[in-house]
Amino acid sequence: MAPFLTISAEWQKSKKFAKIGNTIKPKKLQEVPEIQLRDHLPDLSAWNDTTGVPQLTLALTDPDAKSRDDPKWSQMLHWLITDVNLTHTQSSSSSNYTEIYSYKPPGPPPKTGKHRYVFVALAPKNGTTEKLFLTKPKERQHWGYGKVRAGVREWAEENGLETVGANFFYAKDKKQ
Repeated sequence: MAPFLTISAEWQKSKKFAKIGNTIKPKKLQEVPEIQLRDHLPDLSAWNDTTGVPQLTLALTDPDAKSRDDPKWSQMLHWLITDVNLTHTQSSSSSNYTEIYSYKPPGPPPKTGKHRYVFVALAPKNGTTEKLFLTKPKERQHWGYGKVRAGVREWAEENGLETVGANFFYAKDKKQ
């Protein structure tokens, strides 16, 4: 399935948004962001009031840890939530969710350049609307898989999920 959800993330105190490729200072990313997941298909016949909406999951991962040139810690898990609701109005956010891994604010090390921080929205591959019992990654580094660049893709596959939306931003330490 091709991605069809838009992910909006706002750090309200600092009034910063993730806008596909913008750069945000790490000090502006300390609070848990408000999330909105929106569908932009005119007719989601599979997701309606009669059949229900599949359990949506959102991940925030850093594929550039320790740095893009030396990704020995990649991927680094920064946040993992599930039971995220679709957003139906401009003013509502998905503030009700179940946290699998608590929010760890981005904090790229000094002299490692820009890091990508990627939000990934996931839904069950089989379209089920039944409650999912997702595994918790063993640790943040490599999502517990112990291999460089391992992360959200492996975890999603293990849990029968597929990508239905994405967004990303950059952050870098002020010392470069």
